[in-house]
Amino acid sequence: MKVNQKEYYVHNLKYIIRPAIEKDAKNLSEVRLQIDGETENLDREKGEAYMDEARFKQIIEEDTERMNNLFLVAEVNERIVGFSRCEGNKLKRMSHKVEFGVCVLKEYWGYGIGKNLLKKSIHWADSNEIKKITLNVLETNDNAIKLYKQYGFKVEGILKKDKILSDGNYYNTILMGRFNG
Repeated sequence: MKVNQKEYYVHNLKYIIRPAIEKDAKNLSEVRLQIDGETENLDREKGEAYMDEARFKQIIEEDTERMNNLFLVAEVNERIVGFSRCEGNKLKRMSHKVEFGVCVLKEYWGYGIGKNLLKKSIHWADSNEIKKITLNVLETNDNAIKLYKQYGFKVEGILKKDKILSDGNYYNTILMGRFNG
């Protein structure tokens, strides 16, 4: 099933969610770098595992060709403010599942962008007979954990002291999954 563009209006903000296209690559590189510096909820610090425009073009091209991958962007006034990705596995024994990840610029938190990227991804997965969506979330990211549980995700495990944050303390990563079958 192809994913169509959809408009949303939340608290006087209009944004669209649509599939990523090749011309988004440069903006995606810049947005990812900025987001990495705005939150400790992700795995990377700003500048780590940097992905340039060429790498994003490659990912968009691969995701467009593969039936079990989905790359979505959220756009405000033609500017990308967030994105999500579902990445499937080429191995037959794991072909029934995808791994989900999402990030949104901090100034756009609270507008339901992450929630709508998640909802669109779940709908896509369910429509494409993908049976399981998995994700990892930092234990301190209460809003995300609550959202994922609201949409049927369950805690499947905990990676103890998996991340060290800027305060010097270790934190757990929660493994969550949603099975549709």
